[in-house]
Amino acid sequence: MAVSRSWKRSAALAVGASLTASALAAAPADAAPSPLLQCQGTESTTYDPTVVFRPRDVDITVEGRFDSCVGGAGEVTSGAYGERFTLHVGCNNLLDGFQDRRTFTWSTGDSSVAAVTGTTNAVAGQVITTITGTVVQGRHQGRSVLQVITLPQPDLLLCFTTGLRGATGVTTLTLT
Repeated sequence: MAVSRSWKRSAALAVGASLTASALAAAPADAAPSPLLQCQGTESTTYDPTVVFRPRDVDITVEGRFDSCVGGAGEVTSGAYGERFTLHVGCNNLLDGFQDRRTFTWSTGDSSVAAVTGTTNAVAGQVITTITGTVVQGRHQGRSVLQVITLPQPDLLLCFTTGLRGATGVTTLTLT
């Protein structure tokens, strides 16, 4: 996938419905919508060849797994995503923003395709990527996407020698 430069009986139901209605009535009009689905997991990114200071074409493979998803009427319990693309990057411009389509495959057997924009920042030896967008196809179509990925980069000195091979970190996904 090409990238442009440029993160889940009757009495009880009656009580639950009553509490939900009360909470909605008490919520301010400008309150953010409650999440439809929240997922937590890990993401691994690999670079081939390694990323060094001198920019070059690098194949980037992303594999993400959500081991725990809650919400969404309890139907989705986990999910995954994966991508492979090539960028012309070096250690000094690895943090450029991007636009893409990301496909999330759910434990239910269906998927969601989201049109997303990502921004990345380096903070205290970590690369933090924030992805926002909208589900444009499949399950949860029309919902907003917020995914945050935190990848530790403790070996930045490798940029001077053999280069960065990749990283693994945590990710969260919220659909509203």
